[in-house]
Parts: sequence; structure tokens; C-alpha cells
Amino acid sequence: MDDVQKKLLVLLDYWIEHNSEHEKEFRDWADKAASSSSEVAKQLQKAATKMAAVSDELMKAKQALPKSKGRHQDVHG
Repeated sequence: MDDVQKKLLVLLDYWIEHNSEHEKEFRDWADKAASSSSEVAKQLQKAATKMAAVSDELMKAKQALPKSKGRHQDVHG
């Protein structure tokens, strides 16, 4: 694993965690907004769902990084 890949591993971990926090916050605020505006709540839920989808893509990127030496590599891709 080269320096760029090592940095990406750190960044991807950070981005995934950060997105997860935002997703939770959006869902919390959607619940709070539901009593006064169902449209706001709906849009916040949509944003949370999209945030989760972004996190899934970031996780796939992380999984695509080459494994460091000494760790088992999946030769089947």
C-alpha cells in the first residue's frame, strides 16, 4: 500500500463515520419536524437515505483499496 492509498484509507474511514453522523442527525431532525411539516420531514429522510447511499459507495471504495503486505488478499476480486 503506497502513501496515497494509506491516506485514502484514513480519509475514507473519516468520511464514512462523518456521513453516518450526518445521516443520524438528518433522521433525528426529520422526526422533530414531522409534527409541524411532513414535507420537511420527508425531504430530510430522503437526504438521510442518500447520505447512507454515499457511505455505501465510500465503503466500496475502501474495500477496493489494495490490502497492506502481510494481510490476506482476495485473488478472486
